[in-house]
Amino acid sequence: MNVNAYLERIHYHGTPRVTFHTLAALQLGHMREVPFENLAIHDQQPILLDEALLFTKIVRNRRGGFCYELNGLFAKLLQEIGFTVTLISAEVCQKDGTFGPAFDHLALLVELDDVFLVDVGFGDSFTRPLRLEQRGPQVHGTTAYLIRQERDTYILHQKNLAEPGSDWEIQYRFTRQARQLADFSRMCHYHQTSPESHFTQKRICSRATAEGRVTLSDQRLIVTQGAMRTETILPSEAAFSQALQAHFSIQI
Repeated sequence: MNVNAYLERIHYHGTPRVTFHTLAALQLGHMREVPFENLAIHDQQPILLDEALLFTKIVRNRRGGFCYELNGLFAKLLQEIGFTVTLISAEVCQKDGTFGPAFDHLALLVELDDVFLVDVGFGDSFTRPLRLEQRGPQVHGTTAYLIRQERDTYILHQKNLAEPGSDWEIQYRFTRQARQLADFSRMCHYHQTSPESHFTQKRICSRATAEGRVTLSDQRLIVTQGAMRTETILPSEAAFSQALQAHFSIQI
């Protein structure tokens, strides 16, 4: 891996070290510069969990991806720097309160003075590492996160502090069992081919910004800046392409 090219891609300047400060800066830079997107799926471009192919797509071609791609490649970057990284399987909470299957989501655990949950592939989620064993809320701006443990299972919750009276919402659950990138291949194929997968049902491209987030959800352009949210319906495919270029520097 060309570490310097990857660091340039996420606008990290300086010498990376095996510290929390570096880890937090890398995660934030990744989420601001590399979008969570599924455009390759809708362009009928197969996604293979091969580190060289992922590096070409994300770093060389300056594209984004979904969890298997983003966290899979980010794990390799962290390992190259010297971090101790474990790939973990997470089960995403569905709208009806049930959980998806094993390998539904790929996230990371990074060991420093503590164990941290790191995730650059879950869309609108935490932008800096969460302490795995901290039982109280961990507040990031207007959003709070809580990791609850039930025996060997950890459950990630999220709460919007900008909405008075809002409840904790479950994001996903996981264990600390170590996985390999290849273990996620079957579910990666499922999510890019099955009509039941939400990734095949609509196009999405989203990244964090200094003020909030910018998202393209099919023909909707959604921009959040603090507590303010604006939504614009794009009138044509040409307008969609223009928004991709303007907000994500992506040409398709």
